[in-house]
Amino acid sequence: DPVHKVSIIPHGIGSLGYTMQRPTEDRFILSRGELADRMAVLLGGRAAELVCGGDLSTGAADDLAKATDTARAMVLRYGMSDKIGHVVYDDQSRPYLDRLNEPNVAQTREHSEATAALIDKEVRSILQAAFEKATHVLEERRGTLEAGAQLLVDRETLDEDELRQLLARTGLAGLHAGRLAVFR
Repeated sequence: DPVHKVSIIPHGIGSLGYTMQRPTEDRFILSRGELADRMAVLLGGRAAELVCGGDLSTGAADDLAKATDTARAMVLRYGMSDKIGHVVYDDQSRPYLDRLNEPNVAQTREHSEATAALIDKEVRSILQAAFEKATHVLEERRGTLEAGAQLLVDRETLDEDELRQLLARTGLAGLHAGRLAVFR
């Protein structure tokens, strides 16, 4: 989805800024590739920390959690893992509130420890691939990353037009500001 606004102004507890994306259309179905791109976008801040600072911080914890949820859903709910196959392991049959009303009932698993280990490995693998994709893009476009970071330091917030101008100045004029096509 196109980026509408980026800000480094803190908003609430634990939020040191935000990236606001607006979908161009209502979407209810996403492909494996689109989910992978979304995870790469979510992991972009974390990758930028590593590319520019050489170390990771707690700053991208929320985005990491969202990316992990997406990867886990790909494996457990959507059958998007070649190693796990076209199987659903996430029991969504009981409504959420029913599960809340029975806090002492242990969630039962209908698969083996070996399958659980494979699921964990697949989730890690999907996340690692998304992180590597984000890191690769940022390394390739480091000039744009640094120019954007400096603009944010100077202005604190950038809107879609300012992002488009930044891309034009850094030689990426053909890309829409924040389009996931950057990752393809």
